[in-house]
Amino acid sequence: MSLSAAERERYQRHLALAEIGAAGQEKLKAARVIVVGAGGLGSPAALYLAAAGCGTLGLVDCDRVELSNLQRQILFDSSSVTRPKAEAGRERLASLNPDIRVVAHALELTAANVATVLQDYDVVLDGSDRLATRYVVNDACVILGKALVSAAVHRFEGQLMTYVPGEGPCYRCMFPQVPDGTVGSCAQTGVLGVLPGVLGTLQATEALKLITGIGEPLIGRLLTYDALAMAFDEFRVARRSDCAVCGTAPSITAPRDPPPVVGLRRVDAGALHELLRTAGASAPRLVDVREPQEFTAGHLAGAVNIPLGQLPRRLAEIGPASAPVFICRSGGRSLAACQIALAAGVAAPTNLEGGMLAWAAQVDPSIPVL
Repeated sequence: MSLSAAERERYQRHLALAEIGAAGQEKLKAARVIVVGAGGLGSPAALYLAAAGCGTLGLVDCDRVELSNLQRQILFDSSSVTRPKAEAGRERLASLNPDIRVVAHALELTAANVATVLQDYDVVLDGSDRLATRYVVNDACVILGKALVSAAVHRFEGQLMTYVPGEGPCYRCMFPQVPDGTVGSCAQTGVLGVLPGVLGTLQATEALKLITGIGEPLIGRLLTYDALAMAFDEFRVARRSDCAVCGTAPSITAPRDPPPVVGLRRVDAGALHELLRTAGASAPRLVDVREPQEFTAGHLAGAVNIPLGQLPRRLAEIGPASAPVFICRSGGRSLAACQIALAAGVAAPTNLEGGMLAWAAQVDPSIPVL
């Protein structure tokens, strides 16, 4: 697809990049990208993809704009309140860049419709706030052979990974199966308003790289971001040969809604302190999944240090019946650890909500937290 004179002026800063140039911009013009979820993650991702000139941009969301969304969902303004997100988002994106085609999908993705919705797109960005949707989208992308950029946020932390068919692990390789409802929504747990902006922009960056063929995508790498520490970490993730959808003998050959699973628990700092004070010999196993330097600076007595990136291969050290309490800085990494443990059959893993920051605030202000 050749560029018009107006498009050359609009995308001049891209054209000036040797890595993109006219050829790369023409790839963007021909690209078909869909953003699942027009919320905190989908808002910045969709805005930057539209501004970059992605020729066809789909937007999936079944909700309406609420006033509480405006703290982070920058796709909308006060006049959008009560309007369907998909339609209000379509209008905003079309206004930003009238040269692209924006398609509104005002529906909830399920196993029954996901293949039909995604089949016309090349790259999928998942910013949904329901675990069930993440698994349905992941499985559909694997089955349909679509590239997927998946992100999630929790309080002050976020994570991001990219799946490319045949080149690395999928989301289910990292988190084989997790019960919906174990990760609190933004409404339940809160979220720093700018946090999804960081992760959503990174999602758009990954999509642009995949489309233009530049750089190194996050294939086989889980990127985590801690806003309070202003720190990024990266964990290598291997494809699982026994993965239910992308493994050597997949048991999931068509999208399906995940079955409910139970077992993950939550505890706040005050309740854990009381439990450790009174439990004696029956106290739970404490597993701190921060990096060694964070653990060394200050940790709970009796805790063992197994960094999150090492956890999948060190689960045997915990034991299947140990009912461990996972701990990190603010609760995001430990929640991911609970997901990994639960999927591996560890009984009743518990997340310390708010992590060591909550412990320092509510129990022991003298403990150092990096």
